[in-house]
Amino acid sequence: MKFILGKKLPMTQLWDNDRVLAVTPVLAGPCTITQVKTKALDKYSALQLALGVRKEKNIKKPQLGHFKKAGVAPMHVREFRTENDIDAKIGDQIDVSTFAVGDVVSVTGTSKGRGFQGVVKRHGFQGGRKSHGNKDQLRMPGSVGPKGPAHIFKGMRMGGRMGKERVTIQNLSIAAIDVEKNILYIKGAVPGANDGLLLIKGEGELIFKAVPVVEESKAEEIKVEETPVEESKTGEVLAEAAPVNGIKEEAPAV
Repeated sequence: MKFILGKKLPMTQLWDNDRVLAVTPVLAGPCTITQVKTKALDKYSALQLALGVRKEKNIKKPQLGHFKKAGVAPMHVREFRTENDIDAKIGDQIDVSTFAVGDVVSVTGTSKGRGFQGVVKRHGFQGGRKSHGNKDQLRMPGSVGPKGPAHIFKGMRMGGRMGKERVTIQNLSIAAIDVEKNILYIKGAVPGANDGLLLIKGEGELIFKAVPVVEESKAEEIKVEETPVEESKTGEVLAEAAPVNGIKEEAPAV
């Protein structure tokens, strides 16, 4: 299984010969691996990916230490479980090159929050009649409790908070890939608002790219030449006055 983190961009369209495709661009990666979990140490196999930048003032100290150990700046982190242990290293990256055009993927995100909504918008109820004695009853839910038990059963569809839930859409395909800009063009709509974090999963082999480690150059040792110091007959040290603006000052005669 291959996967990547991304941020949703505004929808657009692409031309496929003589057809127009509605696509959602997703700024996917490059994602940095911040932790590798194995069955021996963590009882399950998983990879932890990081994407984007977060403000340090909103991050707790243990998390800052976790990012410092991985050698990356504070980012948005998500964990992807795998069936078997993956031979990857902390610091390796995953980008859009791990996917191909035509791949079938599933996209998981957080849907838009709609606040408190009624049954017509939340559950698609038809509502009541507009006239014939139905004054102010157009979008009402109607009867909600049977006469016998005289209470509302659990799970009854009623008005309430709508949206801001974890939603997964399956069987979406990739229409195009922009490797230079790290953008995946996915056919159709995906859950969530613009700039929302998305988890993209597909079938196939995951491709890692090792980030080259640049060794710090050793500073050259600078040798300082010692100037001879003259001593007077009385043991006092006679220091030569340093020139100011290229002009050598002479000591006043005593």
